[in-house]
Amino acid sequence: MSGDVSALAALEKSPFPNPVGTTGASDCYSAVVLGGTFDRLHDGHRHLLKASADLARERIVVGVCAGAMLAKKELSDMIEPIEVRMKAVEDYIKSIKPGLTVQVEPIIDPYGPSIVDDKLDAIIVSKETLTGGLSVNKRRSEKGLQQLQVEVVDLLPSELNGEKLSSSMLRRLAAEKIKREQAGCEKTIPSQTSKDP
Repeated sequence: MSGDVSALAALEKSPFPNPVGTTGASDCYSAVVLGGTFDRLHDGHRHLLKASADLARERIVVGVCAGAMLAKKELSDMIEPIEVRMKAVEDYIKSIKPGLTVQVEPIIDPYGPSIVDDKLDAIIVSKETLTGGLSVNKRRSEKGLQQLQVEVVDLLPSELNGEKLSSSMLRRLAAEKIKREQAGCEKTIPSQTSKDP
């Protein structure tokens, strides 16, 4: 929790803070970047992707977590294959802003293309990932690249219980459903013991 507080304090002091939605502006940047796992594309992802696409004039770059980036995720064995997640992201963005160049690529570290692409103008983050966005700017500075405007998008609450809508929550629900289905099947399987002499 203290990391979140210090990240928010750093954002307030940053020359680049701008919560998305406060200005009502669109097409502010030539190119924007964001990253995430994007498992089981849900309304929270669509909200983040739409806000990002709205801010981009020409290009949106999306890093989709792969490999070791997934190791510590809850129920990581249930995460959709990278190809499925990348296609879902690309298809969604193209459906809402067809003229935008969409660059979706797998990332195996927290930075991906954000610290090497010199044509980026802004990074889109949530309050949860703000620290990562600030870290990107630090790495860009070390590499002599321009700092990115940090745009913060609020997350959507789940309609189920007010908890943050997340892929982890959806994987937990899917795992619980599988357990219930398996338990139901076990109850309906007839006994294999034979009564024949």
